Amino acid sequence: MTQTSSLSNSTTAESAGKELRTKDFVEINARYCAPTHAPIPIVIAKGRGAHVWDVEGNEYIDFLSAFSVVNQGHCHPRIVEAMLEQCPQLALCTSALQNKTYPLLCKKICDLLGYDLASSMSSGSEAVDLAIKIARKWGYNVKKIKPGQAKVLTVTGNYHGKTLGPLSGSSTEAIKEGKTNSLHIRPFLPNVGPDVTGFPVRFNEIDDMEKAFSSSGDELAAVLIECVQGAGGCLPAEPGYLQAVQDLCSKHNVLFIADEIQTGFGRTGALMAFQHDNLKPDLVIVGKALTGGQYPMSLVLGNKTVMTQIKAGQHSSTYAANPLASAVAIAAIDVTLSENLPERSQRLGAELMKRLSSITSPHTDLKVTGKGLFCGLHFDESHSFGRVTAQRLSALVMKRGVIAVAAQNKLRVAPPLTISEEDLWKGVDIIEQALKDLLDTQEV
Repeated sequence: MTQTSSLSNSTTAESAGKELRTKDFVEINARYCAPTHAPIPIVIAKGRGAHVWDVEGNEYIDFLSAFSVVNQGHCHPRIVEAMLEQCPQLALCTSALQNKTYPLLCKKICDLLGYDLASSMSSGSEAVDLAIKIARKWGYNVKKIKPGQAKVLTVTGNYHGKTLGPLSGSSTEAIKEGKTNSLHIRPFLPNVGPDVTGFPVRFNEIDDMEKAFSSSGDELAAVLIECVQGAGGCLPAEPGYLQAVQDLCSKHNVLFIADEIQTGFGRTGALMAFQHDNLKPDLVIVGKALTGGQYPMSLVLGNKTVMTQIKAGQHSSTYAANPLASAVAIAAIDVTLSENLPERSQRLGAELMKRLSSITSPHTDLKVTGKGLFCGLHFDESHSFGRVTAQRLSALVMKRGVIAVAAQNKLRVAPPLTISEEDLWKGVDIIEQALKDLLDTQEV
């Protein structure tokens, strides 16, 4: 009854021309919006560069970048200009027809990364689904895997998305089933996941990978892997690990698929994270920062033999390959290159790792992982007081003007690559002071 009354008051306020405030939007969200992420009680109204403002005008330094979407900064003027220029001309054109913008995007990114063909979807999860379909088709048609036996191997700790295909490849039960483990989603997609060879293959454990290939190499169509795990805590591959995985793939005729959805376009200090190891994956999946946060789009890239396993009419989507997203993506790539964002991320990321590693607390052991401006602060949350946690630190720094989101015991520090050094170090200072205050503070 109280909620209904409050919502009625909010609606009355809106119709009377009064500006709705945070509590009003939070109530409307709770009433009408199905759950996605755990709701943070900040309602963002505007973003520019590395700053966002809530509906009450409070300003924050953004250390999340919409999970590595706005690498180029919020509302980058050149990307916005490209969107506004294309929008009144043609926004959507079914892929049954052709438009003049999408082919230019595909040529641009294929030339840039050294691939023959690209295929568009709208989200990262959809692109992972497409990559799985391509890999299975290739496994049957080219590798001649027995019908129904083609496997796509992932590793533990991954995050490839939340539609059924990538979710099937996850090892994180909290995402797959929720805390109740209610089995409401099962069965998942068969033969996709870190345990398709009979045991969970761990990230950064090459012995696990060798064992998996030894037992099931004939049935493996592909290995799908993040070169730096995002949800795993911005956790990079150990030196030599990815090369060893690719060597195993080459030896056993298995596709090596790099998921660059979170790590692409300069986030880790290279244009693509696989380039740190001088690798050439068979398929590359990109999304998020591909369009700088202005419009959803993803791509799968590969060479002709692999990409043409899916024939015309076998995979498409209403908004895939549309000219508006394509124009935005071209501009976002141009910004990434012309402003030297990968190099900037590499330089500032090295300094950020050192600075975060210098932070200590008598109430928890901290570990810092990351590459470029893609860092995670890991907490030992076993202290008897139970107050020095990543979640509480996240809540406190948000009250003090920094958007930094925690997942389990990890706080992510991943600002836009365009962030000023002044804002970067100001945000880190706020994190350090908040950690000192966390045990005794009553702010959260």
